[in-house]
Amino acid sequence: MGRTQPLHIYAPADLEKLLQPWLDYHCEGMSYEVIFHTINPRRSEVVYEDRTLTVTTIPLKHKVPTCGFLFTEHHRDKEPVKRYAYCSDTKYTESIIPLIEGVQTLFHESTYIEEYADRCKGTMHSTAAEAATIALKARVGQLIIGHYSARVDDHQVFLNEAKEVFENTIMAEECHTYAV
Repeated sequence: MGRTQPLHIYAPADLEKLLQPWLDYHCEGMSYEVIFHTINPRRSEVVYEDRTLTVTTIPLKHKVPTCGFLFTEHHRDKEPVKRYAYCSDTKYTESIIPLIEGVQTLFHESTYIEEYADRCKGTMHSTAAEAATIALKARVGQLIIGHYSARVDDHQVFLNEAKEVFENTIMAEECHTYAV
């Protein structure tokens, strides 16, 4: 597709071990370099920073080591302008609240609805109501929910459930972009 700039991947060390053979096979002779940056998904740390953006990890709770990301846009004076948090593949955990408190937009997974809440324990995912509870407790501006279970055909049910807890919720839909 004409890419020439390096592709930076921020992930736990184990993911590099899994991806490297695939990249070696499929990307040989490509016009760009793939650079892995090892992160520790169990602690919050700045993984990228330039003059306009800081990216910080958010430790999440899942079956495999995983983390979300907090994106903070700032001007030259380093004052935060916009903050957006992405938290997918996690069970309900209030430990993320101090890290995401007051963000303008939060994406939080909502794999299940309350009808299937018992499945959250085994799969370590969240319900739409739990995602909305995190948004409410963290006093975020807007919640975007996604990562829906195939057990529920009508995704409107997820939105209805979340809005009962946190009104300013929208559903993520494939191929759509959202203002943050």
